Amino acid sequence: MTTEFDLVVVGAGSGGVRAARMAASHGASVAIIEERFFGGTCVNVGCVPKKLFSYGSHFPQEFALAEDYGYTVKGWEFDWPTLRDNKSREISRLNGIYQRILNQAGVTIFEGHGQVLGGGKVAVGDTVLTARHILVAVGGKPFVPELPGREHVRISDDLFYLDTLPRRVAVVGGGYIATEFAGILHGLGCEVTQIYRGDLFLRGFDQDIREFIAEQMKEQGVTLKFNADVASIEAINSEKQVTYQSGEQAVFDEVFYATGRIPNLDDLFAEGAAPAMTEGSAIKVDEGFATSVDGLYALGDVIDRVQLTPVALAEGMWLAAQLYGEHKPEAAMDYHNIATAVFSHPNIGTVGLTEEQALARVPAVRVYKSAFRPMRYTLGDKQERSLIKLIVDDATDKVLGLHMAGEDSAEITQGFAVAIKMGATKADFDATVGIHPTAAEELVTLRQGVRVTA
Repeated sequence: MTTEFDLVVVGAGSGGVRAARMAASHGASVAIIEERFFGGTCVNVGCVPKKLFSYGSHFPQEFALAEDYGYTVKGWEFDWPTLRDNKSREISRLNGIYQRILNQAGVTIFEGHGQVLGGGKVAVGDTVLTARHILVAVGGKPFVPELPGREHVRISDDLFYLDTLPRRVAVVGGGYIATEFAGILHGLGCEVTQIYRGDLFLRGFDQDIREFIAEQMKEQGVTLKFNADVASIEAINSEKQVTYQSGEQAVFDEVFYATGRIPNLDDLFAEGAAPAMTEGSAIKVDEGFATSVDGLYALGDVIDRVQLTPVALAEGMWLAAQLYGEHKPEAAMDYHNIATAVFSHPNIGTVGLTEEQALARVPAVRVYKSAFRPMRYTLGDKQERSLIKLIVDDATDKVLGLHMAGEDSAEITQGFAVAIKMGATKADFDATVGIHPTAAEELVTLRQGVRVTA
C-alpha cells in the first residue's frame, strides 16, 4: 500500500473533502483520513439533519394553515421514529456519495484516527503516512461546561438519534444552534424552555432581529428564560431536575446543551508536534492557512475564522489551488459579506454588517425597516410576522447590511447577498422592480428610512 503522498488530509468533512478532491484534480497524490463519518458535522449531525428536522417541525403549522384555505385536516399523528429513521437513511446515502467522490477523484481513503507526528508524518492506526504537505480539517465538537450533573445532559448530536421524543425539554444556550433546536423541538410537539445566561440570545446578530425572534418564539409558546444559568442537574428516576443559580428548580425529561463548539483537537498531535494555538484554543494560521509548523496547514472549524460549511469549502478550494494549481489565487480568502442563515422559527437570513457594527465603521447610517404579515397567513388568525431591515452608509448610499427574519428569509437573502457583495447602493435597490406579490419585494420598495444614527 502506498504511504507516501503529496498531501495528507486529516478529516473528511466539507473542507477536508473539498481540499483533497481539488488537490487531486490538480495532479497531486492525496490521502484522506477519517475516523467517524464522511461529510463531517454538517452532513451528519449539523446542517443537513437539522434542516430536515426543521422541515418536519413546520407541518403542524401547515396543517393548521390548510384549514384557512378550505382543507379539512383532522386526525393527523406524528411518529418520531419515522422522521428519525428516514433522516438516517438520507445521511447514509450522503456518506456514500462523499466516499464515491473521493474514490472517483483518486484520493486514497484511510479509516481510523489520524495523529500528526511531525516531520511530515501522520499515523493512522499502525500505518505511518508521509507527505510534503499535511492539512488538518477535523472540525469542531460541542462544548459543555463543567457543572454538577454534567453527565446527565445531552449534546446537539444526540437529538438526531433519540429513541423517543421527550415531552418536556430544556435547551441551554443562546447561540444559533440552541435557538434552532428550541424551535424544532417545539414544532415537533415538545414543551420547550430555552435557558440563556444573557439578556437576549443570538449575540452578534442585529439587535432588532434578536428582539423580533424572541417575540415570535414567545408568541408560538416557547418559554424563554433569559438571565438564568444552570447550577446543577440531578437525575431523579427518568427525569432531570435543574437547579438554577438563583436556587429555583424545574424538572424536564431531557436537558440539551448547545453552549458553543470548540476545535476537535483530541489526540490530534503527538507530543512536540502541535503548532501554535490562538487564545481560544484554535489552530493559529496565516492568511494562507499555514500553521507555525512548516508544511502543516489547517482550515474549517478547527481554526479561528468563520465556522460555516460554505466557508470551509471555499477555504479548501483556495488552499488546493494555492499548493497545486496552475493558476494561484490572486488574493487571500475574502471573509467580508458572507451570507448566513439561522433556521430558527421563524428563520433568519443575514448578510453584511449589523447596525451596531456599521456605526463602528462609518460616521452615520440610514436604517430602513419593515415589519409585515406574510400574505399566506391573511386568511386566518395566525399572527405570523416577518421583519426586514437594511443598513445604509449615509455618506455613500452603499448597503452595508441586510437582515431578515421570517418565512423564506434564508432563500431571499442568498440572492440579495450577490448584490451586497458587488457593492450595491440603496439607489440600486430602489431602481429594481419588485416581483409582486412576494415578501422579497419589500427589500426593493423600502423608501422611508426609520432613522439616521451616528
